[in-house]
Amino acid sequence: MQYHDVRVHPESDRLPRADQLAWKIAEVAADPVPVEDAVTDMIINRVIDNASVAVASVNRHPVMSARAEALAHRRADGATLFGMGPDVRVHAEWAAWANGTAVRELDYHDTFLAAEYSHPGDNIPGILAVAQQCRRSGADLIRGIATGYEIQIDLARAICLHKHKIDHVAHLGPSVAAGIGTLLRLPPAIVYQAIGQALHVTTATRQSRKGEISSWKAYAPAHAGKMAVESVDRAMMGETSPTPIYEGEDGVIAWMLDGRDARYNVPLPLAGEPKRAILSSFTKEHSAEYQSQALIDLAFRMGKQVRNWDDVEDILIETSHHTHYVIGTGSNDPQKFDPGASRETLDHSIMYIVAVALQDGEWHQVRSYAPERARRPDTVRLWQKIRTVETPDWTARYHETDPNKKAFGGRIIIRMKDGSVLEDELAVANAHTLGATPWVRADYIRKFRMLAEGVVPDAEVARFLEVVQRLPTLEAGALHQLELLIPAQDLQQNTAQGIFNFGQVQGAATARQPAELTS
Repeated sequence: MQYHDVRVHPESDRLPRADQLAWKIAEVAADPVPVEDAVTDMIINRVIDNASVAVASVNRHPVMSARAEALAHRRADGATLFGMGPDVRVHAEWAAWANGTAVRELDYHDTFLAAEYSHPGDNIPGILAVAQQCRRSGADLIRGIATGYEIQIDLARAICLHKHKIDHVAHLGPSVAAGIGTLLRLPPAIVYQAIGQALHVTTATRQSRKGEISSWKAYAPAHAGKMAVESVDRAMMGETSPTPIYEGEDGVIAWMLDGRDARYNVPLPLAGEPKRAILSSFTKEHSAEYQSQALIDLAFRMGKQVRNWDDVEDILIETSHHTHYVIGTGSNDPQKFDPGASRETLDHSIMYIVAVALQDGEWHQVRSYAPERARRPDTVRLWQKIRTVETPDWTARYHETDPNKKAFGGRIIIRMKDGSVLEDELAVANAHTLGATPWVRADYIRKFRMLAEGVVPDAEVARFLEVVQRLPTLEAGALHQLELLIPAQDLQQNTAQGIFNFGQVQGAATARQPAELTS
């Protein structure tokens, strides 16, 4: 890897294009380096994982809404929509939008955590949509996904967004644009312009992950992917972007991040160096924020030692800065203790997650978040007794650059009313590469089968798994085979009247039009 010094430059410097971070990213995207076998295998795992979580969320309200919007933008030779099979096609940017929402809705796919947070699997929907519409091969798709992962993870290693309350998808717009550039074998000059546009239109505040978390949490990465597709399209037609987008005196670093005196060291592969970043990402065994994965596994273990939860005096979780301030009591979010909070909010409350994991000894993407589960009186009482604290050791391990030392877990200390204490710690989740049961292909397939059960017919499950594991050899134009077909009666639709489907819902042009539109 080569580390690039990135800082703000006044306009008088007229920073050469070759010295700009967006250009250096574009050069990585344009590098025709082969993809290593281990990376190809992990890409297949991640495609299976994305399909798993998309199937599980396919009938959730935000996903239905995004799908309804996409269906209003049909294109015969376009890209597919999750659950609708290979024959229903829409424009690629709308497939990126709808499928990106399906992948992100349950917060159940992969993660990478360093200076910034990320869900690099969010790269796949946009890159795949373009690959389908532009009739690329499985090998082309693999190259594009390898780049998307590489760029988002490298940016997340070096540039912190959250401390400035900028949402992490600001790294995703450029990475999807770069991945599409690799997929389509575009020259650096075009990818450079697309990266600038994609970054410019995907910076937003973290309020979407604060307080009462809304459905926009699922839409945010989908929006970034959609914007990246559009940015590449414009760049291919000769349009340009704000430059230097990172280093300019009125650019992202100067006014949204560390300011005019900032300096970042951004790692990127050297020319000819394989893109391996995907191997640093982590999967999720449980449908919850990644920093809760190890603590859920630890809670399963510790919960067996408590007979009566009302005998607990209090519970302290010692953990990292991120866990404490984002999903712990350091966030100062009262909603994280609210039994009536949204699923999105409960997913970002380590206090709730640990309480339920301790009591149930299991975690389920639906049952563990059900309103009746969150409101159970003994759970609410236990939940209110839990607090978090940041400790230097856990924060240091969170930021550790050595993957063999990097950790996202914590220590749980349960103090009983009789004065006895139970305490234990876990550094990494069981499914982590260094965990007790590191995941391999069979685990991803098991997760897919579990989430597809009762939704996708067995024959369709078998067909998809056979096709996806042949991804490297799929010919140009064959990527639509990666789409799952869910029986129409099992695929729910949002039939609300919107702008894009105006006059089309249930075949009635004016059935539910607002008065101001019918007058």
